[in-house]
Amino acid sequence: MPKPYPKEFRDDVVRVARNREPGQYLKQIAADFGISESCLANWIKAADVEEGVKPGTTAAEGAENRELKKRIRLLEQENEVLRRAAAYLSQANLPGK
Repeated sequence: MPKPYPKEFRDDVVRVARNREPGQYLKQIAADFGISESCLANWIKAADVEEGVKPGTTAAEGAENRELKKRIRLLEQENEVLRRAAAYLSQANLPGK
């Protein structure tokens, strides 16, 4: 996977694309900066979401969601260990063993 472009570069390209002259296409701007047109379109969409222009999940919300999902998985694993330990200990304490 290629190395991601620096945030400053992405911000500059999005700014240039938004302030383009009439008749200038995203395809040409993307070619001038050496990126694909779809990459530029994705950067513009992400910038719109970050700025609240369009609805969606911001980068901060996405990072928080990943952390919360990781925490949920950890808690579910701990819960499974405790459930198994309780079942084992309840079997060990049965009369007649």
